[in-house]
Amino acid sequence: MSRGRSATPGTARRHVRQPVRKGLAVVVAAAALVAGGGAGWFASGGVATPAGAVAGTGPTVTAPTTVPVDVLAHDATRERSSGVSRGGAERDVPSVDPTPVVAPSDLDPGLSAGAESVPVVTLPPGLTADDVAAGLLSDDVPQHASGQLVVVPGSQSGPGTGKVTRIRVEVEDGLAVDGERFAAAVMATLNDRRGWGADGSVSFERTDGDADLRVVLASPDLVDRMCAPLATGGKVSCGRNGHAVLNLLRWVEGSPAYGDDRASYRHYLVNHEVGHLLGHRHQTCPGAGRVAPLMQQQSYSVTPCTPNPWPFRDD
Repeated sequence: MSRGRSATPGTARRHVRQPVRKGLAVVVAAAALVAGGGAGWFASGGVATPAGAVAGTGPTVTAPTTVPVDVLAHDATRERSSGVSRGGAERDVPSVDPTPVVAPSDLDPGLSAGAESVPVVTLPPGLTADDVAAGLLSDDVPQHASGQLVVVPGSQSGPGTGKVTRIRVEVEDGLAVDGERFAAAVMATLNDRRGWGADGSVSFERTDGDADLRVVLASPDLVDRMCAPLATGGKVSCGRNGHAVLNLLRWVEGSPAYGDDRASYRHYLVNHEVGHLLGHRHQTCPGAGRVAPLMQQQSYSVTPCTPNPWPFRDD
């Protein structure tokens, strides 16, 4: 996890274990040639104060695979947008659009030695390019880590002409997370043309200083304390008191409603919890077979609606 200034914190696919060591590194190698070309629950109440740091052990990394660096775009999902926002307004914010993975086995051995080389990233076992783009360095989920939050350093201007809302991104110290990639994924989601700013009402910028809202990635135990008095049970996330607290368990595992599409579920998680901070309350499914409104709870089930991670859709 990228280090920054400390901040006071206000299921089945992967095993929940005891705390991981503070940083797994993503190994970068230059070698490949390119071939041919929670339910988010809304809560109210006070924030519990976290305890001190808890020591832990780290996971063993074996049998890595590699993909080019350029596929690790922070907003890798399988959806494409036409670029027209609700109400017909055109925005200069790109829709999330993945880049195909080119593994070394896909390369043409007949390419000349003078061809341009592409740096490749070694993926930790059990992770996809989408997972790494979301900031994950391991698929382990510690039940608790240090209990202390670290502000991801850096800033980013907001696109569009809406009211500027300043976002500070924080990650619990001790998690196997690349803070900069996580922050990039959060901001790409918030400023996507299908996001909350699609109607021109808001534009999100990132800061590591004073902020209007905070987006926090934390272990299940810290989520429970920050979301209290809501009983999140170590399983889900919340948006309250100016912070969207995202549960690492959900960030790693996704949701049964989204199946293997964890990238889309992560868009939902960010948009849903920040939606609460913007004043939006839960909605219900409008009817069987209909697209779920974003503010419908989708972390466990979305039936009889179909999943939807965006507040505004192009269709």
